[in-house]
Amino acid sequence: MTESTKPDGSALSGHGRAGDPSGRLDPETLTVLLVEDDDGDALLVEEHLADAGLDVRLRRARTLDEATARLDVDCVLLDLGLPDSVGLGALERLLAAGAPAVVVLTGRTDTDTGLRAVSAGAQDYLVKGEVDGELLGRSVRYAVQRRLLQEADQELYRSEVRAQETVRLESALLPRPSVADDHLEVLVGYRAGRDGVLGGDFYDVVQRPDGTVLAVVGDVCGHGPDEAALGAVLRTAWRTLVLADVPTPDLLPLLERVLVAERAREEVFTTMSMIEVAADRTAVHLYLAGHPVPFLLGDPSAGRASRLLPTDARGRALGIPVAGTWEPLRLELGERWRLMMYTDGVLEATVAGTRDRVGDAGLLAVVDDALRAGSADLVDDVLREVRRRHGGDLVDDTAVVVVGWAGESA
Repeated sequence: MTESTKPDGSALSGHGRAGDPSGRLDPETLTVLLVEDDDGDALLVEEHLADAGLDVRLRRARTLDEATARLDVDCVLLDLGLPDSVGLGALERLLAAGAPAVVVLTGRTDTDTGLRAVSAGAQDYLVKGEVDGELLGRSVRYAVQRRLLQEADQELYRSEVRAQETVRLESALLPRPSVADDHLEVLVGYRAGRDGVLGGDFYDVVQRPDGTVLAVVGDVCGHGPDEAALGAVLRTAWRTLVLADVPTPDLLPLLERVLVAERAREEVFTTMSMIEVAADRTAVHLYLAGHPVPFLLGDPSAGRASRLLPTDARGRALGIPVAGTWEPLRLELGERWRLMMYTDGVLEATVAGTRDRVGDAGLLAVVDDALRAGSADLVDDVLREVRRRHGGDLVDDTAVVVVGWAGESA
């Protein structure tokens, strides 16, 4: 089936079926754009396609400018001698404009031009005087299939590159804790949001040479690659400063300087929760920068429920231009304790079928249920249960860190 066009560019009904404004009739129908200014050659192409038995809807453009505006087709048959373009420049302009499969159909017989056309991106090169219906039909079919395979290969390559970039970003946002004390419990977990793309949540845990252990959980406001990149920068800067033995009270002010220098917009801020575990493991210093308050985990079997830590040490978020510093709160924890730090994705998750959020009370209940059940992987079980209550993947990404001490004999 073929369809030609009138001199003004409108479609001739010919062998075609009318009424499809998209130009694509069904999976077996090919829409072909013939770029040809000679009416006799155009008529010959139409006859060849009819002889080939192809189910083709043929459109026509007389100039290259007209063709570049009509590229919603499966294949383009291109003459290299047009009123507004002569030679391979026409092919290059057409491909640059986003043309699909292109078969050069020209009166030029020299082999060199054909090789250069294929090298430039044409799927095939045909000489008008040597073409019949069978050859033209086969060339169009093969050109479309080759183009589809090329696009599939390109998409696969792009997917592989994106996957590699995600892995690199994960390693920057979600590092392996660097803790030499085998008796200190360290659990970490992360879940990407509903779109599966990493956001700006991050965590890290590092032990210093003096035996103190620092842990951080942070959340860059917003979602997307810019926020994820900024989170990776802040996490890397945090570990660098810790390994450089920068005094703990100086970490948040220095990280704020990094944030201000690296953020894409002035309104971007970051919340953080950070603890410094004493070398004797009996106390921690808690630093809060506008972040949710960590939990002190209880022992439900002994009647001690988990609870929020004191909140009077909460400071402002990093990057917000208001007065305020980050004063540490010292917490005496004794010989056995566990702390949970997290980002707000677990708190803001709604309960399925309602507008109610999990919130502090709901998350504490989830934690205590997991502890009561003797969870082998507390962080994973908590994240799984919050997801179950929400009814699917969480909207926001979430990071969770548990640090605990049960004595050297544990």
